[in-house]
Amino acid sequence: MGRIVLDTDVVSRYRAGRLPLGHARLVAANDVSITFITAGELWKGALTARWGDARRGGLNLWLDEATTISAGWAVARNWGAIATRAQLRGRSRPLHDTWIAACCIQRGLPLLTLNRRDFVDFAEHDGLVLLSG
Repeated sequence: MGRIVLDTDVVSRYRAGRLPLGHARLVAANDVSITFITAGELWKGALTARWGDARRGGLNLWLDEATTISAGWAVARNWGAIATRAQLRGRSRPLHDTWIAACCIQRGLPLLTLNRRDFVDFAEHDGLVLLSG
């Protein structure tokens, strides 16, 4: 059993019971973490969708128990480096995806995502490890 990081799309589908079987097996077989970005994206999604108190409460409990990777100076420095390199290659990536990649790369943790194309540039150039289900 290893430690892996779940992208926001994986968490959303996992919590809804709609995660593809291969991905669900990886979640079940590993210690999972999320990044601070994923926590924020999940909460924003709940508020935007105007979830009721009970549903927001369930998400809040799940987030309280989740192992969350925060950003510190090392992650921020890594984010700046990978964002700059991507920009210089003409491959700027979305802000949130870049933060998620920086958290994973800095800690040497693989990322499980359903949106591989959002992260493949970081895998090819910066050492991000992407998992396949």
